[in-house]
Amino acid sequence: MLKRKLYDEMLTWKNNHKNECLLIKGARQVGKTYLIREFAKNEYDSFVEINFLEKKSLKVIFEGDITADEIYKRITANIANIKLIPHKTLIFLDEIQKCANARTALKFLALDGRYDVIASGLLLGLAYGKDDDNEVELVESIPVGYEKTLMMYSLDFEEFLWAYGYDNTTIDYLKSFYESNKKIPVEINNKFETILREYLVVGGMPEVVANFIKTKDFNQVQEVQDKILSSYIDDISKHAKGVEKIKVRECYDSIFRQLARENKKFKYSEVEKKATARKFIDSIKWLSDANMAYICYNTTTPLLPLKAYEKENEFKLYLSDTGLLLAMYGFSTKQALLNNTLKGFAKGGIYENFVAETLIKKRYTIHYYKPNDNQELEFLIEKDGEVIPLEVKASNTATKSLNLFIDEFKPSIAIKLINGNIGLQDKKLSIPHYLLMFI
Repeated sequence: MLKRKLYDEMLTWKNNHKNECLLIKGARQVGKTYLIREFAKNEYDSFVEINFLEKKSLKVIFEGDITADEIYKRITANIANIKLIPHKTLIFLDEIQKCANARTALKFLALDGRYDVIASGLLLGLAYGKDDDNEVELVESIPVGYEKTLMMYSLDFEEFLWAYGYDNTTIDYLKSFYESNKKIPVEINNKFETILREYLVVGGMPEVVANFIKTKDFNQVQEVQDKILSSYIDDISKHAKGVEKIKVRECYDSIFRQLARENKKFKYSEVEKKATARKFIDSIKWLSDANMAYICYNTTTPLLPLKAYEKENEFKLYLSDTGLLLAMYGFSTKQALLNNTLKGFAKGGIYENFVAETLIKKRYTIHYYKPNDNQELEFLIEKDGEVIPLEVKASNTATKSLNLFIDEFKPSIAIKLINGNIGLQDKKLSIPHYLLMFI
């Protein structure tokens, strides 16, 4: 089993929740169902799984009155050989988007409290009316206050290290250098920069990681990634609404091309000549809501709250998994990255995507700062009551933009992410990319 950080959050919910079901969201194939099953096996005496996609007939459980007593009675009437043990049973409602009454019923199951309930499903972030699947049902009443939402992503770099076999002793050892700002021994730094490049190529999709850890075969990695990419395209074809199907697909396909260029923002004209925001903005929002891409807005003013200063017409798009980005680029690009011989703007785009993905997984909201043609910082985040700038370098080159930002806004710390070792100069902290997991 791949160790996942979300497991501990689920355990905290189990031990502390009162009148609250758990709703786990996330993109396709990030491991939601597998983790919930493992959680049930380890933490409960009995487990009931209801998959509304696989067994549409079980929707009958939530027809008519949806009091807790009626629902539990129908569960035992429709599912053989189960045992409901108060406070020791987990009920898992999978693909809940297919059964609106089940989503509404979460309130009554939470208030009853006899059994723990976890729900999950595909594309739960899409607003109703943006999903073309006619089996996705309108929820009459969202159980606000009675469901706790957790977002699940593909594995981050720390989880990848766990899969690789590194334990928390090694992780804490690396963290000690980040906290002390002392240089990392060259051999160790080189080793983890190499592993990071492997992570960039493999990415964090659980099936891909598990395959790589078992085989160390990058050709098999590509095969699994291609399968996942195909399933994502199928999701667009099935779930995007009407004419949005083509536009969403065009925007999705454009992300990897635009990241390989020195674009200062996402350009609609590179999706389609003379295209405007009016034509494609809904498609961008669809990709974001589906957790297939992340939006990073330019901000006019690097002050709290950054969201108040967003320029809605200026943004960058990043893929939700850097391994899938590399799969789109193909084997030769992967080979060059692994051998550390990749050159050009694509290398910078790959590292930017990794940083965006990592920050999102650490629950930061991402922005960038480009006030003029001569200055650009790839990321700004809100941390400890202030705005922290991050400049991303694929190697270890000069930081004119970061220096200007420090002089003007005087942050307590400014981060330069590099291919290199730790260094501290006044307020500017240079760290290798892999240490971003500690920010």
